[in-house]
Amino acid sequence: MRLIASIVLNAIALWLTTLILSGGITVTAYENTTAALVVTYLLLALVWGLVNSIIGRVVRFVSMPLYCLTLGLFAFVVNGFLFWLVAWLSDLAGFGITVDNFWWAMGGAILMGIFSAILNGLFNGRDRREEERD
Repeated sequence: MRLIASIVLNAIALWLTTLILSGGITVTAYENTTAALVVTYLLLALVWGLVNSIIGRVVRFVSMPLYCLTLGLFAFVVNGFLFWLVAWLSDLAGFGITVDNFWWAMGGAILMGIFSAILNGLFNGRDRREEERD
C-alpha cells in the first residue's frame, strides 16, 4: 500500500514541478485525454522511483568523494542527472517528460525533491502517527 501511495505522491510532485517549470519541462501523454495524462504522470513517477532507487544508489556511492569534497552540493548535479535520465527513458518509450537542457533538469530535480518531501511528510507522517496510536 505504501508503494502505491509513494507513486501517487511522486506523480503529484512531478505535476507541480511541471506546472512551475513549464518553460523547460513538459509532459506528453500517449493520447490526448485527461486519463492518459494521469496515467502518464503515474508511469513517470514509477520510473522516477526505479531510477532513483537502483541507478541513484550506484551513482551516489561512486560519487561519494565528490559529495565530501563539495560538502554535499554535488547532490544537485546527481539529482539533475537522474531527472534527465528519466526524461531520456520516457522519450524512448514515446511519451513522458521532455527536458530542454541540463539546467532545467537540475531545477526540476530540486523542485521534485522539495514537493516529494513535503507531500511524503504530510501523508506518511499521518500514517505513522495513526500506527503509533494503535
